[in-house]
This record gives sequence, structure tokens and C-alpha cells, in this order.
Amino acid sequence: MALFPPQPNVPQPMPPMPQQPATPTSAGLSPDDLNHARQLADRIRARFAQTLVGQDNLREELIVTMVAGGHILIESVPGLAKTTAAQTLATSVSGSFKRVQCTPDLMPSDLVGTQVFDFSTQRFSTQIGPIHANFVLLDEINRSNAKTQSAMLEAMAEGATTIGGERIALPQPFMVIATENPIEEEGTFNLPEAQMDRFTMKAVMSYPSADEEQRMLAMLTRRGSDTIDTKQLEGEVLSLSDVEFLRAAARRVHVSEAIMGYAVDIVTTSRGAGTHPIANLSARVRLGASPRASIALIRVGQAAALLAGRDYVIPEDIRMFAHEILRHRILLTFEALADGVTSDQVVDSVVATVPVP
Repeated sequence: MALFPPQPNVPQPMPPMPQQPATPTSAGLSPDDLNHARQLADRIRARFAQTLVGQDNLREELIVTMVAGGHILIESVPGLAKTTAAQTLATSVSGSFKRVQCTPDLMPSDLVGTQVFDFSTQRFSTQIGPIHANFVLLDEINRSNAKTQSAMLEAMAEGATTIGGERIALPQPFMVIATENPIEEEGTFNLPEAQMDRFTMKAVMSYPSADEEQRMLAMLTRRGSDTIDTKQLEGEVLSLSDVEFLRAAARRVHVSEAIMGYAVDIVTTSRGAGTHPIANLSARVRLGASPRASIALIRVGQAAALLAGRDYVIPEDIRMFAHEILRHRILLTFEALADGVTSDQVVDSVVATVPVP
């Protein structure tokens, strides 16, 4: 149920536009491009089917974030296969993959790399750290200290690191998959707003249903191991060129002026403005979403449209991942937190209020 009722005289959302046959556009997307993109995504989904039961939303969030060229933060209590999902996506591509277990004593040099003096040559040599990989899993990111988090922010924001004054570009494609446990408080450091804003999406996982949990046990019994061996997974992995093709194709998906206006209206409404501002929103929201949220809505919308076989974005592509894009960018007031209000409830109200073009 929406936290704030829709404002009067606001047009109600209309059903999604019907799909139209994919035709070549001025951006250069052909039906063959669209079919190839769907085939590549289906390859990844086939590998997820061998490692996870349920969690379809998380699977799509991971794939769409990768195609959109962003980073994702996954939040859940322990034991819901966050790490397994991240490893499945990363090992579905032939690129390099590194996993970092974040701890309070993890230093920036442990992540980025450092310079080591070589006595044989009497010179310093640069040893790069695990952040220099195509896919990087930062497990329990909120356990790392502020200094290390700043090194992560540089890598995510700049696509490069600095070691001994030398700037080293990160490999492309580059994607950070971070996890955090919301119930832990001791020995944790909350991510600053600047770093939270760098994540394209924040996925929140819930417990599986009883049927899904039973099917999970059956899968583990057949497999004979509680851990996955990626070498035993069936299906062809994607190459790095395949990922680059998906990202380039997504950028060529057409976005109309109306869709751009719709994305901007959603974001500005979260700030208390917009074409149909929500009354008394300032009593609940201390800070609304930044312009980076509107960029994410468009980029994710393009990726979602591409994977759906369309070369144009419809409003449903924007609405589909609105919660994942906005929930970590909306800061609530102390009064709202005391009343048990969540950012997802605010997003519900925003999406219900903003008219669909």
C-alpha cells in the first residue's frame, strides 16, 4: 500500500504498450542484433538454473545491471545465496573474476595493489590487487573501513586506480557486485551516500518459499556438494566481446523524449518537485534521488528493452526496476524512520503518482 495516496486529478497508469516488430533503426539495431542479445542472455539464465532455485528477480537484476554497464549492491540476511548468485554471473563470462572478503582490517593496498621494492633490480615494481578484474565480488562490503571504501569508490567512479602515483586503468568490461548483511552492527561501517549512489541498483533478497527451499535441497542432494563447481556447469560461457556487444547494443536502444521526461519526473518527484508533487513529502524524505538516478533509469530501461527483444524503451522498462534504482538514493527523515517508513514505500508513492506517458 502506498505511503502517500496519489494526488487528485492525476492520470492513472496505463497498461504497457504492445510490442512492435523489431525493425532496424537509425541507431543501427537490426532484428539479428536483438535476437543475438536475447540468445546471450538466455545462455546466462541457463547457467543460473544449474546453481540457484528461485531468486528470479535477483538473476534479472544482475543481468540487466551488467548489460547497462553498472554496479550492483545485494542486501540480505545470511544464507540466501548472494555469493552464489554473484559467482554464477561472473563465471558465465570468460573474463577474470576476483572475490574479496571485506574485513575491518582490509587496507586499500590489499584491494588496489601496492609497490614492492625488488632488491635484485633496485627498483619498485607494481603489484596490482584483486580490484583489477572484469568482475569483482566484494563480500560484506560494509565490514571494510572508510579508507578502503574510498579506494573502492575511486575504482567504481573512475574506472581506474592509483598506485604510487601511477594511474592504472581497470580492465573492461568492469563490474562490481557487492553484498552486505543488514543485521550486523558490530564491526561494520555504513557506506557513505557518495558510494551508495555509485551502485546502479540495490537488490534486496527475501526468504525463498517452502517449495523453492525444498527444490534447493533436492538440487544439492543430486549435486552431492554444497558448493558449486563452475567447471561442471553445462552451457557455453559468454566472451568479453559478447558483453561489450550487449552494452553497445543497449546504448543504441531508442529512448523517446516522453520516456526521458517520465524518468526525470520520477526522480524530481522524489525530491518534492515534479509535475505532480506529493504533499508533505518533506516530512518523510530528507534527501531525494540524484540525477544519477535518472541516468540509471534510462540505462537500465535500455538494457531491459534490449533483453526483451525491443529496440525502443517503454514506460514498463522504467517502472520495472524503479525500486532497485531509487531505494538506496532516497534518504528518510528521523521521523519517518521512527514511524517505520521504508524507502520502498516512498518509491511506491512516487511511481503511483507520476503519470505514465
